[in-house]
Amino acid sequence: MQFEIFTILPDVFPPYLDSSILARAIARQLITVNIHDIRGYTTDKHHVCDDTPYGGGGGMVMKPEPVFTAVESVLGNPPPCPVILMTPQGKVLDQTLAFRLSRYERVAILCGRYEGIDERIREHLVTEEISIGDYVLTGGELPAMILLDVLSRLVPGVLGDPDGAMDDSHASGLIEYPHYTKPPEYRGWTVPDVLQSGHHAEINRWRRQQSLLRTLKRRPDMLKKAKLTHEDRIFLKIIGADLENEITDE
Repeated sequence: MQFEIFTILPDVFPPYLDSSILARAIARQLITVNIHDIRGYTTDKHHVCDDTPYGGGGGMVMKPEPVFTAVESVLGNPPPCPVILMTPQGKVLDQTLAFRLSRYERVAILCGRYEGIDERIREHLVTEEISIGDYVLTGGELPAMILLDVLSRLVPGVLGDPDGAMDDSHASGLIEYPHYTKPPEYRGWTVPDVLQSGHHAEINRWRRQQSLLRTLKRRPDMLKKAKLTHEDRIFLKIIGADLENEITDE
């Protein structure tokens, strides 16, 4: 998968991209990340990318000219791939949205700054707006890295476990089950016997039930959208879950 990131702060990306799983994914050419400095597409000697807003008010607004020039110079006009603006006004990123975007071979991510961007960028260049939550940051760089990380995990081969991304919280519509590792006992706290049994069917059943329990306790709203099996529903009834209030039948 190829990422084209447009920003006025290109130096914030390499420290994260040069580390851990993403670094290995880049080295193995499973993902490609190109960072484009919007300032490099300005025409004035000071490389100005912002100006005061029409109508007055505080803050500065990103100018349309360098943004359009940067994106179209790299991608062409019209761009052949999604151009995603990271903005608190966008659709909140979730795993369903991530799965959809992961089907693209190439995506462009535009990082806003200052008070916002000229509306003409939003109307005539951006194809999708995404938020990482109902709060405001100083710019789109951190959200862009989050989106890049989320999508990269879904690229085959990036994770060591080929099924790892599918076991994550939210991937299945449920919160992930608890994990344990060695030693089997620590300060009197022990690993559940079933996980040490070697009985894979029982382990899978235990993990599924733990996911259901955690989701019911921490995010009962997710059960309304989760794809539940007949066995899941029986288990939830046994533990006294209010299926009518918490779960909507498919």
